[in-house]
Amino acid sequence: MSARLTIDHLGAQGDGVARTDDGPVYVPHTLPGEVVNAAQRGNRADLIAVLEPSPLRVEPPCRHFGACGGCALQHMASVAYNGWKRDLAVHALRSRGVDTPVADVVRCAPHTRRRAVFAARKTERGLLLGYHAAMSHTVVPVEECPILLPAVVGRLDDIRNLAALFEPTKQTLRLAVTASESGLDIHIAGAKLNEKLRIAISRFAGEAGFARVSVGGEIVLEPRKPVVSFGGVPVELPPGGFLQATAEAESTMAELVTGHLAGAKRIADLFSGAGTFALRLANKSEVHAAESDAASLAALDRAARHASGLRKVTSERRDLDRRPLTAKELSRFDGLVFDPPRAGAEEQAKQIGRSDIPRVAAVSCNPVTLARDLSILIKGGYRLVSVTPIDQFLWSPHVEAVALLEKPKRRR
Repeated sequence: MSARLTIDHLGAQGDGVARTDDGPVYVPHTLPGEVVNAAQRGNRADLIAVLEPSPLRVEPPCRHFGACGGCALQHMASVAYNGWKRDLAVHALRSRGVDTPVADVVRCAPHTRRRAVFAARKTERGLLLGYHAAMSHTVVPVEECPILLPAVVGRLDDIRNLAALFEPTKQTLRLAVTASESGLDIHIAGAKLNEKLRIAISRFAGEAGFARVSVGGEIVLEPRKPVVSFGGVPVELPPGGFLQATAEAESTMAELVTGHLAGAKRIADLFSGAGTFALRLANKSEVHAAESDAASLAALDRAARHASGLRKVTSERRDLDRRPLTAKELSRFDGLVFDPPRAGAEEQAKQIGRSDIPRVAAVSCNPVTLARDLSILIKGGYRLVSVTPIDQFLWSPHVEAVALLEKPKRRR
């Protein structure tokens, strides 16, 4: 059903929201103040035409925008877009009763993202390599991507040819591609290896010059260890291992965290990954890293042992959601950073709130769960010093944030 709608504001996912007698209607790729013609389906609608465009509307930089579901807001002018990204953090905090100044968003430039997950599927027309359409399993093939490093975009043909080696299945292949300092690291999920496929991948990957190709966690070919540097310390990434999306965002986060924890003698790094913060903090402090992923923890430990000039770094494999470090265990630290997955760190935050650690840095890719965790810490006696949103997920409805907290010393 076609409908004439006036867009009132942007929703949390970047869709335009029109107010109607039947409730809100969400229209992707629209802007506040616009009058549009849209095909309505319940509380969602597909844009047909913009009848009265907003002055904030700009030409999207990517030809795939609108079909590809990777970006939501390429059509919005930068100043307004930056304000909307900042407001994601502001509104999440206010919803938890946390009213604090939020810094301007730190913007990451296009062509800087160093990792991406591509979807691949074989069809009667050939192989499709790209991203999923919004709210769909449909694979939208891409020939360009303005968020990614040229080192990735320039190899799309080779990545496509690698995916073409796999037999067609009902399941979509997922190719996690990371631009490391030693070349592309490609981890493939959604397929099973056999000897014929293993030989074909090894031959092709060797000719293409990839640093490593792994399937389902098994390394098929690794001419060079995929390496990234955390504060000048080289780290060999495990297959499919986590890495911040852009080096620039990682550096900004690290500066905020290390600056806040400067002067601490012993620091706990919780949900440490392969050492994004731990290896930088170890330049001046002893660090204890806790992480549930064994491969990431092994990479951190190996990097710390081979680095020179670092203070003592210890590590512990631990599921911090089910078994958080207790307030008693945390008593030996005078600084702490935690960087959990999107679900946040509710149980761990409760223990931190009961501790006497004077300085805490909270890093999160989800403002909603960050706000919940911060409210727990504030109830535990912490004072929120600052919140800095960082837009490393360019043109998407996602934003990173770093929150810094302090707890006054208790009078005895």
